Amino acid sequence: MKLLILGATGPTGRQLVRQSLEAGHAVAALVRDRAKVSEAIEVIQGDATDSGVVAASVRGCDAVLSALGTSKSLKGGIMTRAVVVLLPAMEQAGVKRLLLVSAFGVGESFNDASAIQKFFFRTVLRSIYGDKATADAMIEASPLQWTIVRPVALANTRRTGNYRVGEHLKLSGFPRVSRADVADFMIRELNEQRWVRKTVVIA
Repeated sequence: MKLLILGATGPTGRQLVRQSLEAGHAVAALVRDRAKVSEAIEVIQGDATDSGVVAASVRGCDAVLSALGTSKSLKGGIMTRAVVVLLPAMEQAGVKRLLLVSAFGVGESFNDASAIQKFFFRTVLRSIYGDKATADAMIEASPLQWTIVRPVALANTRRTGNYRVGEHLKLSGFPRVSRADVADFMIRELNEQRWVRKTVVIA
């Protein structure tokens, strides 16, 4: 498959690029700074919220994988702005498959969080989570073959292949999952298609 990866220079995005190549996929990355990409892939320089750039980027692709995020900022907005232009671009280009990294605690998964987590989501992460919730709802209302992935706290540890995935998971304490395992699941899901038009938690 030819994959377009958004957020390819972030810590999760880099795992997606690496593992996509290992799986034999052709990879294109839409990035703001091409100097941050070291892999031998197609690099498109531009902004993921620019409708013209996104429309050109998705043409000829079989699927889009998004690991877009806010980096160290606690201000939301990027996800909604990106999804607003991504969805029509994919529909017009006939690209149906979308896998997107959201976060545990967004949408219905908020109900499965602990009291401490809920407090954190409602305060410190309020802007980011509100943005992600709006973007997720837009994707869920689209005709695309989407999978929204909501990982628990992300860790920069090695790929283990030892993780749980489900629409609702029984969690305790402060669970973590490696970014490498999130990428592993997303690459596997491209072929397995077990969670099409589903929102899943990974831990």
